[in-house]
Amino acid sequence: MTSLAETRPRTTPEVRTGPPSRRRLGRPRTLPFARLTGIVVLLGAWSIASGAGVLDPRKLSAPWTVLETGAGLIADGTLQGNLGPSLYRVGVGFAVGVAIGTALAVFAGLTRIGEALVDGPIQVKRAVPLLGLAPLMILWLGIGEQFKIVLIAAGVASYMYVQTHAALTAIDQRYVELAEVLSLSRTAFVRKVVIPGALPGFFLGLRLSATIAWLTLVVVEEVNAIDGVGKMIFKAQDYGQSDVILAGLAVFGIFGFASDALLRAIERKVLSWRRTLA
Repeated sequence: MTSLAETRPRTTPEVRTGPPSRRRLGRPRTLPFARLTGIVVLLGAWSIASGAGVLDPRKLSAPWTVLETGAGLIADGTLQGNLGPSLYRVGVGFAVGVAIGTALAVFAGLTRIGEALVDGPIQVKRAVPLLGLAPLMILWLGIGEQFKIVLIAAGVASYMYVQTHAALTAIDQRYVELAEVLSLSRTAFVRKVVIPGALPGFFLGLRLSATIAWLTLVVVEEVNAIDGVGKMIFKAQDYGQSDVILAGLAVFGIFGFASDALLRAIERKVLSWRRTLA
């Protein structure tokens, strides 16, 4: 007796012609400024709590008081006078740290002698708290601008090294083997395989380094600085001016958020080729 499966007509699989479709990678594209939603919600909750009298204004000023204070600091030039030195310190420290950290990562990631000479000291340095280096830096460099920039650069260099070195040593072995089969020169191998493979880790290092640069800036400006947003915050602490403290913290938050957004935009532009797969 013939089974039902045997009498059922067989169909041939559909053969697709034409170029293969391209698949989109990653999460769906979000709406513009969607990352600000959480900030708006937080500000709304803060405003409601302040208006309802839940928060003590002596300890946490209302958002409108902070805005008023910030406008006053801008009007009398106090904020601009302190913001300029802060931007200079964080900018120079960030640039120097990125250059040193990236150079060390490339040396350690592409050569055995570099791995032996560099990786161990960097890992030991990472175990030492960054602020624990401050007394030694002051002893060596004094308490001027050089000390502040060097300490920021030291923190940035560590983050850049770790992320870039990890990206260099984690390149897919299949690509390395393919480069050997194609007999690529070392220069071509670095240009066609190493650099594209390490760029995602490099940009992650940039974003983390920007954050650590701003965090370190707040602390170094406490050490005998005569200007800077960090110094303005610590002076306000002595007088119990929570509105000035919050205005200064808002400045750090705005510039930190803006620097991260800028690096994200550059990353998307440079790594646009990662969004599609054949």
